[in-house]
Amino acid sequence: MDYEKPEALNPQIFPHGHQSPQPDGETTLNGYEEPVQPEDRREFRGESLWRVLHERHINMIAFSGTIGNGLFLGSGRSLASAGPGGAVVCYVLMGTVISSVISCLGEMTALMPVNAPVMEFPRRFVSRGVGFAVGWVYWFAFAVLSGEQLVAISNAIGFVYDDGKTVLKWKIGTEVDNAVWISVFLIVVVLFNMVPVRVFGELEYIFGCFKLMFITMLIMLMFFLSIVQPRGEAYYDAPLGTKFWNSPYSFFNSIYKARDENNDITHTITGSLGTLLGVWTTFTSVMFSYIGMDIVAATAAESRALADVESMKMAARKINLRVITLYSLAMLTASFVVPMDHPFINGKNTSVGARSVFIIAVVEAGMPKLAHFFNAVFVFSAFTCAINSMYIATRVLHTLALRGQTGPEFITRRLRQCRSGVPVRAVLVTGAIMMVAYMGRSGTPGARLDELANNSTVSCLIVYATICATYLYFFRTLEDAKMYGNTSESQAASYDRDNPLYPYKSHGQWLKACYGLVACILLILFNGVSAFIEPFDVRKFVAAYISLPVFLLLVIGYNLRKHGLRFSDWWTDKSGDLSNTVQASSYNRKGRLEFPDNGFTRENWRTFVHWVWVWLK
Repeated sequence: MDYEKPEALNPQIFPHGHQSPQPDGETTLNGYEEPVQPEDRREFRGESLWRVLHERHINMIAFSGTIGNGLFLGSGRSLASAGPGGAVVCYVLMGTVISSVISCLGEMTALMPVNAPVMEFPRRFVSRGVGFAVGWVYWFAFAVLSGEQLVAISNAIGFVYDDGKTVLKWKIGTEVDNAVWISVFLIVVVLFNMVPVRVFGELEYIFGCFKLMFITMLIMLMFFLSIVQPRGEAYYDAPLGTKFWNSPYSFFNSIYKARDENNDITHTITGSLGTLLGVWTTFTSVMFSYIGMDIVAATAAESRALADVESMKMAARKINLRVITLYSLAMLTASFVVPMDHPFINGKNTSVGARSVFIIAVVEAGMPKLAHFFNAVFVFSAFTCAINSMYIATRVLHTLALRGQTGPEFITRRLRQCRSGVPVRAVLVTGAIMMVAYMGRSGTPGARLDELANNSTVSCLIVYATICATYLYFFRTLEDAKMYGNTSESQAASYDRDNPLYPYKSHGQWLKACYGLVACILLILFNGVSAFIEPFDVRKFVAAYISLPVFLLLVIGYNLRKHGLRFSDWWTDKSGDLSNTVQASSYNRKGRLEFPDNGFTRENWRTFVHWVWVWLK
């Protein structure tokens, strides 16, 4: 059970490599001490997950879980709202925010390899109530996100493209109720999450490699469509170049159009205020595209390389570099071939798939058959993202059960149970929450999809803001640890960020944490600004802000139950635990290019090829 831990006045420092005392009965959560056993010796039934995922699996699970319809279907709305330059700026700027968050999480996890770091670190360095609230919000966010992907699948299958010149239609999607597709894919997603995690990891590695190749091909195709002579069937007769960035178009879109539930324009705002509103509303939709990058740390409980500091360092850096670069390039190249005033990305689309800038681009380039392939990939992409989101949600719920934080004991005991290393009952409970996807049957195409996406985004923003705040407490704890003389010189090096054996350090990380914290708070507070434009939209308001009071109520409810009205105890139950820190095993750090010889030698070439492979795998 989740008993109170005595107040920790100073950082808790224990001998390197030994298990720290845990009066609250949570020793099972520090996965670093659990020995890695061969898979065939693991218990078929029990409460433990199996540590069988390699570094390549973790990298691709995070990559596959991030690359989805936030880009493929949402980039059109970003282009229409912010303009070509504004959309690219939004992707780059939000990329810096999420990169700051991932760097915070990556540094703490590399130094202290623990299971469920998103929940464990707020619990250690902020307060136990915040850790409890983060766990539940994180679970709910990914459960809803998985349901949102089911809605995206059903909408993408109902593909219709009709601009008067080209007519494309998937009859099987338009003639069958969305609820049927939601039900079918809900069952398939649940079944995928029932397979042993080793098989799951291999499948996700294949999915991730396919997505990586597809988005790379997509960027190259959009670029060539903008510079080559168009085909005879194209809608234009000369290379587009930067036409849609020049007059009468512009870098930013200065016209903001507020729409109601039926997608009808209710208010038009022009000028600087219109530009500001267009860019600001784009921030939230772009941030939704980046959700999932934190999966690199969420897979810790099933990672064979949990204590390998280089593994976590490389995973954090790779996901930042890959996703932000690919997203920004995809948005940039797409803005060359689709104008920001295209009717399909401004509410006149006949289906959700028709508002994709990539489908519009190939149709108008005279390649309509390619649009069918793209839409099929979008369905596949939403399907794999639903699998990944459910995977994270089930692991979070399982961890909450291990902490005794899932209600009555008869429920908690069942949620802890695993079969072949898979928390089967946690999968089923999460699948029940995913039935929120049936809300997507009502309203105009994409309306409920946008509401669910906005709710998931705000929930994750709350978690991201908490991670940044946690890092600031962690940073101060490291500074305090240097003042104590009860540690050996070798152990003290674990708390020195300037030591070359410190596992993972990002330069200026304290400032990055402040930047990420402020940015996330601003996005949380003002993400629902469009709901206040007359007439007031209740549904948008609820979708934008319901997660915030839920988070606060969870924090307050936990503290009232544990401490009552002793408010002074609400923030003093953190442990400041710096136990089980690890160091790099060598001064030759992974991912750093250092040639052993001078000149062009065979050893230098081998070193260079190995360095490239390390960053690509």
